[in-house]
Amino acid sequence: MRYVVLLGDGMADWPVDELGGMTPLQAASKPNMDALAKHSVMGLVKTIPDGMPAGSDVANLTVFGFDPGEVYTGRSPLEAISMGIKLSEHDVALRCNLVTLSDTEEYSDAVMLDYSSGEITTGESSELIKATAQEMNRDGVSFYPGVSYRHCMVWKNGPLDIDLTPPHDISGKPIKSYLPKGRESDFLLDLMEKSRDILKSHPVNIRRIEKGLNPATSIWLWGQGKKPAIPLFVEKYGLCGSVISAVDLVRGIGKATGMNSVAVPGATGNIHTNFRGKALAALDELKSGRDFVYIHVEAPDECGHQGNIQDKIRSIELIDSELLDPLLRGLKDFEDYSIMVLPDHPTPIAIKTHCPNPVPFMIYRNGNGIIDQDAVYTEECAARKNLLIEKGHTLMDMFLGFGIAE
Repeated sequence: MRYVVLLGDGMADWPVDELGGMTPLQAASKPNMDALAKHSVMGLVKTIPDGMPAGSDVANLTVFGFDPGEVYTGRSPLEAISMGIKLSEHDVALRCNLVTLSDTEEYSDAVMLDYSSGEITTGESSELIKATAQEMNRDGVSFYPGVSYRHCMVWKNGPLDIDLTPPHDISGKPIKSYLPKGRESDFLLDLMEKSRDILKSHPVNIRRIEKGLNPATSIWLWGQGKKPAIPLFVEKYGLCGSVISAVDLVRGIGKATGMNSVAVPGATGNIHTNFRGKALAALDELKSGRDFVYIHVEAPDECGHQGNIQDKIRSIELIDSELLDPLLRGLKDFEDYSIMVLPDHPTPIAIKTHCPNPVPFMIYRNGNGIIDQDAVYTEECAARKNLLIEKGHTLMDMFLGFGIAE
């Protein structure tokens, strides 16, 4: 048996007035997902345990089959693992976004204009982070370049009890109420303020402004945590797995659990990613003998954070036509296979950030007859099934045939 998880990050949503009360999943043309739904077990799954942050880190750990309450130590350490950063037990890793703030005399008076600096390219952002590191690396503090706007800072003996806010949660808002708070927070704020002076006149930003693109005017620190200890996937399930993703967070979860991380040329983490390349890479992994592949697509989440309804719909349609279609065609070469489709969490257009609502899932096994002729893959249809998996990390057990999810 071969197993594939296809996860559309942030794909679920709330009804949107501009869509006549439909969600993007309902509005999208997705014939492959809807065809699978008729032959699949469908329901809702709670991927964010009560009291935990509604982030992709917590949600993807859940979908991978690990209880975040037992293994979660923060977001950035997982990204650091993907980036090849060796964390000691004394290190605290922090996500370092490159963001666009409004131009104000006082740093604290600025507004968060863009949490991604216009989805800055990896090449451009690497130059900016290297310039930041050259000026601000010191004993106990190091900056590391990542993908697009997503980077990492490691702070030796740094505290964990600091109140830090994800920048995508405050798009369009004044930053004053969301600046670092708590023990040694002044140190982090000082780094953020100094970064503005470093980045302001950098040639990369000057070129971006000339092209009408958002410049990266500051770093923004958040997502602190320490090195995690997560069981190996093969030890828990007896399956050799691979992960395919453009973002360090999901690649880091894969690596931390002993999976093979596959780099796909042209995979960007936004709507302009190489959808088809991810499908072909997944099939190659299965053909090479891997039992399990986890395909993560960031595009719907990015569109949700931007409040872009049409691009979110389009990203779902591209997942269906450019990824799921060739994937299903290729899976026919295997005698037995199963595929699970789901988001990790909703990223509603209305709020431009994550929420902890349960998400729709469907599990298809080849050879299934028609289970529900009228089924389509939407939040509404999944809710009608009256199947809610409360302990989200047990969904993987159900998918892999290890028992009934709770």
